[in-house]
Amino acid sequence: MSAIENKIDFTVILSVKNANPNGDPLNGNRPRENYDGHGEISDVCLKRKIRNRMQDLGEAVFVQSDDRSNDSCKSLKDRADSCKPLAEAIKKKNTELAVKTACEEWIDVRSFGQLFAFKGSDASIGIRGPVSLHPAFSVDTVDISSIQITKSVNSTPSEKRGSDTMGMKHRVDFGLYVFYGSVNCQLAEKTGFSDADAEVLKKALCTLFENDASSARPEGSMEVCRVVWWRHNNKSGQYSSAKVHGSVHVTPKSPSPQSFADYEVVIDDLEGLSAEIIEDPENAFRN
Repeated sequence: MSAIENKIDFTVILSVKNANPNGDPLNGNRPRENYDGHGEISDVCLKRKIRNRMQDLGEAVFVQSDDRSNDSCKSLKDRADSCKPLAEAIKKKNTELAVKTACEEWIDVRSFGQLFAFKGSDASIGIRGPVSLHPAFSVDTVDISSIQITKSVNSTPSEKRGSDTMGMKHRVDFGLYVFYGSVNCQLAEKTGFSDADAEVLKKALCTLFENDASSARPEGSMEVCRVVWWRHNNKSGQYSSAKVHGSVHVTPKSPSPQSFADYEVVIDDLEGLSAEIIEDPENAFRN
């Protein structure tokens, strides 16, 4: 398939209610915040969720979570070695063929890029991907609730019962988050990222939290509220990504918003560039 011929920009608005969207392991797994008190979801976390959705949609993914692995590979090196044409190209130090093979094999490689550098190997191959993501930040400052939890059972039969083990669990009471992204045509030409791949990416963004529930993120606690998708009429784009992303304004309609309905979303008109507004993303792709 040929690479995309039109630059793409997108904006995703999502809500969090009584959930921990992205815990910080260096801060007791509390939801991430910036210094101003606005909630944050890292771009790495967002890419993990997109990869999971791409995998759910039947696409081959290189960077798989251990608990979602759908092959017998136990590591990235195992997965790279299992692709015989790639392993042979790396062995022969044929970088061009290795890049072409990896991009054809895995959608996340041709989307986000990948570094192939393994211990004991004298070859290192870096691939720059065309899809870039910003971290998500909440529109307003977020309130974080912390509760103490206990363990009321023994872990092993021989364990001597003592005082209940204490722990902490944290959640964002409510927050509306926004993140932005783009697809660069020049880099897409190098990885082969196609229009079909762009549609998979769009579907993954719209269904970002499907099959993503956990004790920290109960089913329904996180929701994609709005996706805005721009397709420019050329490779470089009619406007800069900064101007396109800046055309979306999300403002609260009440002093203490508790849902997406408490916000107003205004999208500025950009002459010659129309926005595809997906207002019910999570149901837009259901049969």
